[in-house]
Amino acid sequence: MSHGSSPAAWTAVLVCLAGITLAGVALIPNPNWILFTVGVVITLLAGVIGRVMAAAGLGIDRSAH
Repeated sequence: MSHGSSPAAWTAVLVCLAGITLAGVALIPNPNWILFTVGVVITLLAGVIGRVMAAAGLGIDRSAH
């Protein structure tokens, strides 16, 4: 298994992508700062979600490498 190929990594990337997309769409055509902030928070939570999932055993087993 290569670096990042785990359910934890994929979930974190998809959640981050959703947050960035929401934040970006919130700025078009007139900025909606509440939705933008929600998108930023979702993006930041992606890292936390990835770490929690990895700690739960859904990450890469680094001891095998």
